[in-house]
Amino acid sequence: MPLLEVKDLSVRYDKAQILNAVSLRVEAGELVGLVGPNGAGKSTLLRAISGLTRFEARMKRGTEGDIVVEGEVVFAGHRIDGLPAHEIRMLGLGLCPERRRPFRELTVLENLLAGAFLSRDSRETNARLERCYELFPRLEERRSQIAGTLSGGEQQMLATARALMFDAKLLAIDEPSLGLGPKVREELFAAIAKIHASGLAVLLVEQEVGQVFRMASRNYVLSQGRIVAEGSAASLMADETLRAGYLGL
Repeated sequence: MPLLEVKDLSVRYDKAQILNAVSLRVEAGELVGLVGPNGAGKSTLLRAISGLTRFEARMKRGTEGDIVVEGEVVFAGHRIDGLPAHEIRMLGLGLCPERRRPFRELTVLENLLAGAFLSRDSRETNARLERCYELFPRLEERRSQIAGTLSGGEQQMLATARALMFDAKLLAIDEPSLGLGPKVREELFAAIAKIHASGLAVLLVEQEVGQVFRMASRNYVLSQGRIVAEGSAASLMADETLRAGYLGL
């Protein structure tokens, strides 16, 4: 059984169909890439998997612009598509959202500890904190700094580390390199590779297609809310239609 299996997941915002019967899987310990053009629905897919879109739908139910979510999501042997986001997180699915979204008024350390809010084991929390500092030494240097004053790269490091502060079996990372310079991107992808090498499964959404293809064992191409291709980097790169029409390569 895959660690994560998504079956025919559809999301509609009022009359706009954002996702249309999307299916994908991630095996335990696997790094899977999800690529595609802007507006394809990649962020919506991660939000739907992690329970945030259904939460938003419940908040808006009966109002103008209803959100409809359909389909099945199974994670770690549990059907999760009807669960609230915090219960999904407790099962081990961690989301690192697009555009970082730190708690801007809190310090780096307070942000990291917020990521461990669901934990009841202080020793485990301290061990995870040390692991995050090993992955991102700059965060230890900045631990007393207000998160809103960090650079974009440092905020992305913080968002990634915060997602690791509570037990995770799979880390879904949304556009980590967005707006970052080449050196910081290199640093960040090296840390993601280390996270994956530790045994954690990763679902990586990223505009840097070449970087994803170097890291992922399998990839999905999403366009206009549909999965249009799946395969290894080599098989996808061999398809000239895919390269020109969807990958920009």
